[in-house]
This record gives sequence, structure tokens and C-alpha cells, in this order.
Amino acid sequence: MVLAAGLGTRMRPLTDTMPKPLVSVAGRALIDHVLDRLADARVAHAVVNVHYLADMLVQHLASRTQPRVIISDERGLLLGTGGGVARALPQLGHAPFLLINSDTIWIDGPQPNLARLADAFEPSTMDALLLLAPTTGSIGYDGRGDFIMQPDGRLHRRGEREVAPFVYAGAAILSHALFTDAPQGEFALTTLFERAAAQGRLHGLRLEGLWMHVGTPEAIAAAEAAIARSTG
Repeated sequence: MVLAAGLGTRMRPLTDTMPKPLVSVAGRALIDHVLDRLADARVAHAVVNVHYLADMLVQHLASRTQPRVIISDERGLLLGTGGGVARALPQLGHAPFLLINSDTIWIDGPQPNLARLADAFEPSTMDALLLLAPTTGSIGYDGRGDFIMQPDGRLHRRGEREVAPFVYAGAAILSHALFTDAPQGEFALTTLFERAAAQGRLHGLRLEGLWMHVGTPEAIAAAEAAIARSTG
């Protein structure tokens, strides 16, 4: 599933007239960077949720065949990240599934990170496996991090006054068990991540390569420069 229903307020003024997934970085819409990566990973179909300026996004995606796009329509609804995934669960089958933000970009290391996620997911011990980028060295990120990772890969969220070494890179493998007794309506995925962490079933995998946080118009140039260096 690709999360593409956000308002993209930090990307204004670009998102005054287009949804954030259509903002161009290095000549490609953000969501096409993501869908191309899924195609490279041989993902056959992707559920994409839409809300803000949904018609533009649906039209843009209409010609995609690899992967085949299935729209989860959230027009008129406010569901948040967790509520959006919960609504789409019937379209995602029964097996663990890949979740990826429509605005996350990274440059892979020797092994593709999506393949590494799939190989590392263990449903007997995990409800969620998150791809994590280091807070230092990532392009465009200057926050205090999200998670502290134990030697066995288990995660706990940083405290209010803590600084954590890892930030969620916007990609994960999730089990349907994560959504057992989930809230109704609008809620954030972090609610379920925190519950899984308390049960010891939230794990992380360090991203190999370089992650780029493209959250503002100013961050686009830094991301494009990093992509150019990687392909030059």
C-alpha cells in the first residue's frame, strides 16, 4: 500500500495546486519514484489511497501498469495514516504487506532495501518491521529521531527529552495482526506502532544507502543533487 492522501502542508506553495505525491523531484513525480521502486521489486499491484486533490492523482495514476494501481478513495473522509490503511485492508489480502509513503526517496546500497525488508520480516515475532534511516547523514533531516533499536532489532520510541539515532524512513512490512482491535475512523499508525513496541513486536531494519527527507520545497534541490551524484 502507498500512502498518498496527506495534505502536504509543509510543501506549500507547491501543494496549493497539486497533491504532494505529484511534486517533481529529479524529473519524476514523487509517487512515480515510489511506484518505480515497487515495480523493480516485482510488486504486482499497489493500493494507493487518495484524498486531497484526488482527481489529479487518480488521473496521473490511470496509465500505470507496473504495478497495477488500485485506488482506495478517501474523498470526503479524514482517516489519518492508520485509518487509511485500516480502510484498505480488504484490498490487501491476508498476508503481511508492504506499506510505503508516497514521498519517501532513498538510494539503495548493494542490496535493495525493499527486498531486505521482505527477507527480514518474521511474522511469528513481529507485527511490524520498519525501515529506519540514521538521523545523521540523511539528506534534509534535522530532527531528533524516532526510535531506539535494541541489538535484537526491537524498537522503542524515543522519550520526549531523548535524541534517537534512527528515523522512520517511510517503508515497512506490516501484519494484519497489527490492526487487531484498532481504533475506528481517524487515527495515526504511530498508535499501533507504540502498542506493538510495548508488546515487543515492533522491529526495525537499518536502511542501506542514503535516505532523503523531501518535506519542504527547499529540500528538493538537496535531494536532486544527491540523486545526480548517485547516477553521475
